[in-house]
Amino acid sequence: MMKTVQITTEYIKLQDLLKFANLVETGGEAKELVQGGQVQVNGETCTQRGRKIRPGDDVFFDGAHYAVSYAD
Repeated sequence: MMKTVQITTEYIKLQDLLKFANLVETGGEAKELVQGGQVQVNGETCTQRGRKIRPGDDVFFDGAHYAVSYAD
């Protein structure tokens, strides 16, 4: 399943994306999940919670894909 997350900035940090999309409740939870290797960016496991996610990137977490796009 592919879901789209719309942002109004040039990029969003990976841990902020998880929080913004309501996939986690806290930044601490996002940090643990990312550093624990439970998130993939563009098909590769990513442990950098500050990784910049831009439109066109594919984030895979908890069985679902999330695409980032700019809000109109």
